[in-house]
Amino acid sequence: METKMKKDTQIVSTGRKKEYTHGVVNPVVQRASTIVFDSVAQMKEAVKNRANKTLFYGRRGTTTHFALQDAITELENGAGCALYPSGAAAISNAIISFVKSGDHILMVDTAYEPTRDFCRVILNNMGVETTYYDPLIGEGIRDLIRPNTRLLFLESPGSISMEVQDVPLLSRIAHEHNMVVMLDNTYGNGYHFKPLDFGVDISIQAATKYIVGHSDVMMGVAVANEEHWPQLRENSYLMGQCTSADDAYLALRGLRTLSVRLQQHEKSALKIANWLSTHPLIDHVRHPALETCPGHEYFKRDFSGSNGLFSFVMKAGNQAAINALLDGLDHFKMGYSWGGFESLITANMGLQGLRSATGWQHGPIIRIHVGLEDCDDLLADLEQGLQQYQAYLE
Repeated sequence: METKMKKDTQIVSTGRKKEYTHGVVNPVVQRASTIVFDSVAQMKEAVKNRANKTLFYGRRGTTTHFALQDAITELENGAGCALYPSGAAAISNAIISFVKSGDHILMVDTAYEPTRDFCRVILNNMGVETTYYDPLIGEGIRDLIRPNTRLLFLESPGSISMEVQDVPLLSRIAHEHNMVVMLDNTYGNGYHFKPLDFGVDISIQAATKYIVGHSDVMMGVAVANEEHWPQLRENSYLMGQCTSADDAYLALRGLRTLSVRLQQHEKSALKIANWLSTHPLIDHVRHPALETCPGHEYFKRDFSGSNGLFSFVMKAGNQAAINALLDGLDHFKMGYSWGGFESLITANMGLQGLRSATGWQHGPIIRIHVGLEDCDDLLADLEQGLQQYQAYLE
């Protein structure tokens, strides 16, 4: 009798049907543009079933893509998964699949910067209006909904400042007004948070981050529930979205170690976050698992764990001090991504230009991704960088 698998077994086993693996451990890399058929009947059958993981044309995918789609769909408890060449492509194509000229959308104010840029440029040119809202707005979201509001977009925790949203509440209110609910789940990664279980219609990830896990593939994924999967699938196909079989293979390989990587990221990040919370230069730490992070109560309620990404806020500072901190580090490298095995750091004096519905009344904010290096080495690295920061304070 088959029993329900635990999460760790699931990410090792999923996407490994015999038709994908052909008797070996990993699904084979099947590269193809043209699919050839032996008969008219066979070709017609492929056309009829082209949306259902049938070899039809390379843009619809090969067995390598089908294996990854199965795996991510199962990970996120969805009805289907669309693949994109980047996380930004997943976000933009998911949104554009459900809006038209004259529509209005609600976008969380803490959204990933490229998401804001997409709304400002592409959606604006299409005649779709965007209103930004405080991530902690709660019931107040009702006041922003218009008759033409088509979509609610969430990101939880939020980029840089890490606010955690009340996803079930916001989703319920949106559905009362027949809105589509999307969430950028790159932080939750499908292992620690499954948005579709909390009322979200489409869960989006930059698979570039934790799914791939090795900083060597650009990829996005979007998993939809049964109601919204056909529209997401067909519109994304019409917009030409696809990925290479080699990248799909690397994403599958990264997925197999997702659990053990996340455990180490989480353990080291919590140790460093707790250390930073006692440092005299630091005002507070914005790690979702700590009470000092806005929306921590929702994180504690809805998430099963955390990872390596968090921020901390300085009591005071200037650009020279920030530059000294960043330049004084050895193991934390400057970079705009996260989710790989390496530690990364970025810094902002404030959030001007990155927020419109909420302000920032705090000091400089530093965001780090804690990688898989020895935690004591990382602590020593931050200590040395903060000493440099102190030297440049006015």
